[in-house]
Amino acid sequence: MKFKLTSIAAAIILSPATFAADMEDIERLTVKGKYLSVNQSNSIKSPTPIIDVPQSLSIITAEEITARGITSVGQIIDYTPGVNTSQGEGHRDSVVFRGVRSTADFYLDGNRDDVQYYRALYNVEQVEILRGPNALLFGRGGTGGILNRVSKKAKTSDTFVNYNVSANTFGAYNLQLDTNVDTGDKSALRINAMYESLDNHRDFFYGDRYGFNPTARFELSDDTIVDVSYEYIDHERFIDRGVPTANGEPVEAFEDIVFGDPENNYQTLGADVFRANLQHTFSDNLKGNFNAFYGDYDKVYSNFYAASYDAEANQVTLDGYVDNTQRENAILSANLVGEFATGDIEHTVIFGGELINTKSNQDRYNPVFDTRVGDPDKSNDREVFDISRPLAFRGLTGTTSAGLTTTAVFSDVNDDTHVDLDVYSFYVQDEIALSENFDLVLGARFDSFDIEVFNVVANETRSRKDEEVSPRAGLVYKPQENISIYASYSESFLPRSGEQYANINGDADALDPDTFTNQEIGIKWDFNDSMSFTAAIFENEQTSLDNDPNDPESFVEVDSDVSGFELQLQGYITDKWYITANYSNLDGENASGVELRELPENTMSVWTTYEVNEVFGFGIGATYQDESKVSTSASSPVLPSYTRVDASAYYTLSDKMRLQLNVENLTDTLYFPNAHSTHQVTVGAPINARLSLIGSF
Repeated sequence: MKFKLTSIAAAIILSPATFAADMEDIERLTVKGKYLSVNQSNSIKSPTPIIDVPQSLSIITAEEITARGITSVGQIIDYTPGVNTSQGEGHRDSVVFRGVRSTADFYLDGNRDDVQYYRALYNVEQVEILRGPNALLFGRGGTGGILNRVSKKAKTSDTFVNYNVSANTFGAYNLQLDTNVDTGDKSALRINAMYESLDNHRDFFYGDRYGFNPTARFELSDDTIVDVSYEYIDHERFIDRGVPTANGEPVEAFEDIVFGDPENNYQTLGADVFRANLQHTFSDNLKGNFNAFYGDYDKVYSNFYAASYDAEANQVTLDGYVDNTQRENAILSANLVGEFATGDIEHTVIFGGELINTKSNQDRYNPVFDTRVGDPDKSNDREVFDISRPLAFRGLTGTTSAGLTTTAVFSDVNDDTHVDLDVYSFYVQDEIALSENFDLVLGARFDSFDIEVFNVVANETRSRKDEEVSPRAGLVYKPQENISIYASYSESFLPRSGEQYANINGDADALDPDTFTNQEIGIKWDFNDSMSFTAAIFENEQTSLDNDPNDPESFVEVDSDVSGFELQLQGYITDKWYITANYSNLDGENASGVELRELPENTMSVWTTYEVNEVFGFGIGATYQDESKVSTSASSPVLPSYTRVDASAYYTLSDKMRLQLNVENLTDTLYFPNAHSTHQVTVGAPINARLSLIGSF
């Protein structure tokens, strides 16, 4: 069955730059383009065409990831409207969804993937970015949006071996293998593996990443499919917290200086992740999806960084810590999708539930500099150094600005908590076809969030239980089949234990969760089989409770608001010329009227490719980010606006091999894309190129 290409995803998938990306049949891609995912287990749970979804979303496929030379989530975000990157302290993916910074709203095949690390893309079929609160389908969090990775599954009746070997001008290189074997009657085994040696433009940077992900598929009958998967993750990298600011902006003169310890700024992650999925068709009108997920993570994060900067003395104060996290996530989820009619009205009903148990132990130790011990006016965990390249601090030993030899030891316990979290949820949503032109979406989710935290340092156990109902409503009007106009309303919440639920100290165990609401109006228009346009206007509101400064026994509401609009245009201008263009405008402030951090008013991007002939093609694009504040304060320094130009070219050597060149920052612009705090601003990479050999056997 061949669907008409009526989705945004189709334009992305069939970009000429993706030619021979995995050497597979283009007809498969045509079918896939109709829906958010390649199977029924996707981020909107039901097999709804994208044009009928009353929400903003973007998709990038594995083929496009390969063609663009993308190796990180951050590179995807650079060309996605309504979202931008945050620094993540140099050790984790961190995305700002419509002004809401998040390190935990990440999902893998719809399962919560909340541990803080940099996610690899070697084993993904596509990446889905939904914007606006998403509690109905994903539960707590998802306050500004979510990012879901759809993993590659084994394929029956197919055998292939795909490879991708690449290296860049910094000295980094990457090896990827994707092999699928038909193992018999209605079963298959697929193995994705990768090794990446990391390097970049900053001193001392190093790292490597291993990933090994075998999957198996068993078609037990015409109605029942089982997918099982195991992934081994082993990551290590140098941590770079960036450069200080002065006079309200990053200090450009420090672009080559690393403000850390070359030997004790690092992150390691080891993880074992198991997944199982059962899909069963009960009848033509009823389907079920059942998931089991278990992840065991062990992470260490050690770093020193610039805590303050004295421009007159040309000195920097270093602070730091070492942080350990051991976490186990166990998730069971299921949903049923049923289709039926009541008279002339058609319904697609989703009913689902989820059980989550998380055990998380985390501790943090601050350094103690021996030159500060006993000094009543100075903190033991900070020391002052003259600024030079490199700093006079290595291996926890250095020479201070006062000329003293100092040694630091991570011995001052900052916190040590053991968390046990139980969550159970159920939800129901009805997609109602009121007529040929009107669809109504109504639904709600109930979450019970029960957390217990043992604070080792205080020898105290605290607990809190929150029970929340999150509604969703949407109305879609289709004046004709290729146009939809929608309005939607949705809510989400975040408990006071935060995204990483490390503690509920102070008043946190007495405060209700933060709540978020989203109102959105949009249009999706497929001009023809090869060009789509979408636009959305939205407003996100956050409400928090805090202590009343005038009455310790009372609480007051603290609100913030983000509003804006987004535009997306994607598709073919001609059979050989493809373009994708995005624009977003965001405006947000807190209850005091102060502009929110990391919220550029204007962001835009454009990427275009042209197929010169059957063997050669090229692409060029640019991404622009307006200036934004480093922190939510009236005196915050500003990240300057910037435009980065990227380019690509490919040459097909044979029907099973192509050579590809991707160039980032073609104009060698000095820019600062994001920050964590006032004196930790990321230095963007200068011009660099990646050469790849991509093919199959």
